[in-house]
Amino acid sequence: MKTDISAVCSDLEKVAENARQDFGSLSTQQLNWKPDEKSWSVAQCFDHLITTHSLYFPVLQRLSRGDKQSSFLERFSPASGFFGRLLIKNLDPTNLKKMKSTPAVEPSTSEIGGDIVDRFCAHQHELIKHIQTLPPDIDPAKTIITSPLLGFVTYNLEDCFTVLVVHCQRHFGQAKRVTEVAGFPA
Repeated sequence: MKTDISAVCSDLEKVAENARQDFGSLSTQQLNWKPDEKSWSVAQCFDHLITTHSLYFPVLQRLSRGDKQSSFLERFSPASGFFGRLLIKNLDPTNLKKMKSTPAVEPSTSEIGGDIVDRFCAHQHELIKHIQTLPPDIDPAKTIITSPLLGFVTYNLEDCFTVLVVHCQRHFGQAKRVTEVAGFPA
């Protein structure tokens, strides 16, 4: 069964719309407020998503151009399905267990500009555009990619699309919970 690319893009668009609706009117102070030193602010959640998902752009571009060469692991790794399912399970928005990000995608620790929601929405549209330019004959279930974060992790493009969506939903929920904490600036 082929992945419905339009459904993936619609899900990504919904997160952008919800982000604009729920966080677009927050001040820079509200966006950068953290419940405690170990927690992320609303702005950091969106900064992290922009940073992480940008790493997928080169992979999607190579697939769109048809010049992506499969690595040894992409061709022969028996763990690709396992890694995809594991990522989806761990990133599921209903899984509230904290996870550690790799240092490359940690959000900024300095104040993030008040335009972060607009930048996130623009980024979502760019991500959607990359997905929409994939060749119509590509089979996401059979196209194996390497994680841009961990070079030994491979999964299929179908799982990648699910990871992108649930990752957005997870951090959207995290940002929403920040605004509900006692002490959030009015």
